[in-house]
Amino acid sequence: MKLSLIAAIGQNNELGKDNDLIWHLPGDLKFFKETTMGKKIAMGYKTYLSLPKKLPGRKYIVFTFHDRELDPDIEVFKSKEEFFEKNKDSEEEIFIIGGASIYKQFIDDCDNLYLTEVAATAEADVFFPEFNRDNYTSELIRENEENGIKYKHMVYRRK
Repeated sequence: MKLSLIAAIGQNNELGKDNDLIWHLPGDLKFFKETTMGKKIAMGYKTYLSLPKKLPGRKYIVFTFHDRELDPDIEVFKSKEEFFEKNKDSEEEIFIIGGASIYKQFIDDCDNLYLTEVAATAEADVFFPEFNRDNYTSELIRENEENGIKYKHMVYRRK
């Protein structure tokens, strides 16, 4: 399995507030869609609930400690270990899409970090975990500006 992570973060690693995104940047949403289309996307239960609708063209993985009735086509895991055991022989790329606690649990296991680095700060109640950039090579994918907010799409590949 190839494990990747995708997130939009502010200058102070801000991720979100009140279980919602801080920035609403159409170009970044397009980048998310292009990058994750046709892949499995893995998330915590609160992130799953925060999505406005089921994202087409992607298979869902949801992490939750509780027994929950979700769509039958959603894979549910109660632990990281259970997830790795089930997917150890997979050739698929799986994207970790949030939230903060899921990012923290999986960041050291990811091969690639696709980060939208927003050149702004905002009030937040969840933050992206610190990581050692020296352990990665970085590549600028593109730069953009919307609504007066500059941002760049980066990929960090584990060395």
